[in-house]
Amino acid sequence: MTLPVNVESLIDGRVVESDRIEFKKGWNPDAIYRTICAFANDFEDISGGYVVVGVEEENGRPVLPLKGLNPDSIDGIQNDLMNKCNFIEPRYIPVIEPCTVDGKEILVLWVTGGEDRPYKCPEKVYQEKSKEKSHKVYYIRKGARTLKANSREERELIGMARDVPFDDRINYNSDITDMRPALISDYL
Repeated sequence: MTLPVNVESLIDGRVVESDRIEFKKGWNPDAIYRTICAFANDFEDISGGYVVVGVEEENGRPVLPLKGLNPDSIDGIQNDLMNKCNFIEPRYIPVIEPCTVDGKEILVLWVTGGEDRPYKCPEKVYQEKSKEKSHKVYYIRKGARTLKANSREERELIGMARDVPFDDRINYNSDITDMRPALISDYL
């Protein structure tokens, strides 16, 4: 699957972290999984968002020139990401797209609003060597921040699970012949 957005436009110096974009300097699983859950929960019903790994930020804007990720770490990060997605309940896997921008390697995680929301994940993905499991929490996105949902927001998230917007529903019975070129042209 290809990203629906030009990667260079995500890290343009004028772009600021928002309710749809989160920059991460490096692989930070705890913060990244919380943001994946928040985007997948799509609390504001804005179709999820993007986590861009390998882009340092300052005051919400990407620091240019990019530092990027060590190219030798990309495969390991992707494997770790896939393994840790099992900690998200119900399991959610974002679209993972390795990209090269200005000669630097980055990872873009495209997190759409999930069909099986609400999603929750552990507060800490990596636990100390103890038998105690990390408590799982619902996360939401408010502005440029990923926050734990409070009890009212949790109830609202659970209520939203019953109401998947029509535009977000998959029609398993349709095929390409159902598309009308005139309607697509008007839409675009």
